Amino acid sequence: MSETVLKVQGVSKRFGGLQALSEVGITIGKGQVYGLIGPNGAGKTTFFNVITGLYTPDGGTFELGGAPYQPTTVHEVAKAGIARTFQNIRLFAEMTALENVMVGRHVRTQSGILGAILRTGSFKAEEEAIRVRARELLDYVGIGAYADFKARTLSYGDQRRLEIARALATDPRLIALDEPAAGMNATEKVVLRELIDRIRKDGRTILLIEHDVKLVMGLCDRVTVLDYGKQIAEGTPAEVQSNEKVIEAYLGAGHKPH
Repeated sequence: MSETVLKVQGVSKRFGGLQALSEVGITIGKGQVYGLIGPNGAGKTTFFNVITGLYTPDGGTFELGGAPYQPTTVHEVAKAGIARTFQNIRLFAEMTALENVMVGRHVRTQSGILGAILRTGSFKAEEEAIRVRARELLDYVGIGAYADFKARTLSYGDQRRLEIARALATDPRLIALDEPAAGMNATEKVVLRELIDRIRKDGRTILLIEHDVKLVMGLCDRVTVLDYGKQIAEGTPAEVQSNEKVIEAYLGAGHKPH
């Protein structure tokens, strides 16, 4: 296997009387697209939120790039090298597309608050470099023409791509996409698939949580399946699709993988 980017073991999480996750773990290699699927209520979003610092786990170990990290806050996780998008788009609606990506880039800035207040030379140079990089990323995801449009005026599919550009602006070791195809039409899904494939080919590592099983099976190198907070399968798409437990879980939920 290639160099390990993310290794998570033994993750548990309880909400009151509900055991949402029980001893769940994944290992993601560099340059992989790794899928996380399961029926509704399987624990996918909870696991995702634990990895990215939105929820504090009750137990588990976490390594990023071979070094331990503690998923305590979203900001700290972003600094460690995990950038995420959200199922419900969270853009700054009144900011331009360019400004939204620049905000993402500020996780990696050096000048600090004092430089910003004093408008030092190094601050101005860094700000210009951030602006240039943000424009490059908008071009990269295919929405460079809308750099100066307010985020709220973009189409739904373009807002999704803007979120991905903002996540990429943090120079992440791992980009975690939460239901990126949710609400997309067939054409937008094709564009999204091409973008994710391009990100992977450029050496990025991706964790993908997605309801669209067909999209996952066509894109991912490896897949983990959760059901009722437990890991019921892990492997290549072909291995997972032929797994009896997976077929049973999806039949039970009324969704047989195809």
